[in-house]
Amino acid sequence: MPEVIKLIDSIEYQKDSVVSKTIIKQNTGNVTIFAFDEGQGLSEHTAPFDALVYIIDGEVKITIAGEDNLLKQGEMIIMPVNKPHTLKAVKKFKMMLVMIKS
Repeated sequence: MPEVIKLIDSIEYQKDSVVSKTIIKQNTGNVTIFAFDEGQGLSEHTAPFDALVYIIDGEVKITIAGEDNLLKQGEMIIMPVNKPHTLKAVKKFKMMLVMIKS
């Protein structure tokens, strides 16, 4: 049976941590949700596929190829394949990451 999911309530913040929960994991792609406490982030890395990030709650600075982007609840950005990027929680935030492999 299909299940209705309220994204904002489906993952909880943890102090000084980054929490993740896989929603869909297939050979063709993944959907994962994350909760970042304020000040937490991910160091610079690249991905072998385009990645769509949708901000569920809070505020984050996402730097892609040296360009800073400030995103808030309800906004999204696409991180292009093989472009270095970092994430840093300006305020605690939750996001959904969608990666479709091709």
